[in-house]
Amino acid sequence: MVQDDLQKEIRELRSQIDALRTALTDVTRPYAELMRYVDRLQDASRGYFRILGLYTKYGTVSPDLVIPGLKDDISRHIVVALFDRPDGNISQITEAVKRKRGTASRRIVRQRLQDLQRDGIVVVTPGSRTRTFRVTEAVAEKWSQVLGVSKYRDQPHEGLDKEGERNE
Repeated sequence: MVQDDLQKEIRELRSQIDALRTALTDVTRPYAELMRYVDRLQDASRGYFRILGLYTKYGTVSPDLVIPGLKDDISRHIVVALFDRPDGNISQITEAVKRKRGTASRRIVRQRLQDLQRDGIVVVTPGSRTRTFRVTEAVAEKWSQVLGVSKYRDQPHEGLDKEGERNE
């Protein structure tokens, strides 16, 4: 009889321990989520301070920081225009360069685009009916590294949900 009472108490203690584990898991879940948000905020603030540092050091924050070999002003404006609006055709890029620079001819923009394409900075967008251009993935990735932000951070990765947790 004593042994039966002891086994009954052990079962009750086990069920109480299981209930405590469940309760602790439920209580700590919001804190874990909060910590993920704090980590995201820290990443964003690091990127922000990185951008401020670049501005302080160079006086500007422009994609031509990652492509120091750009030979002229028009090429720099073309790259900036393609970062602002990827998949632009020659006319759209020429207009964007004119807005920023004041003057640009379609012929010169076309020539600079060919040079940039040859140098591996710009690519013709595949599958488009008209010829549209964008910066290469390598240049875009390098630019996001300079800024200190991940290029695809706001998009869920395969196998992860929007909060960055594993989908099973």
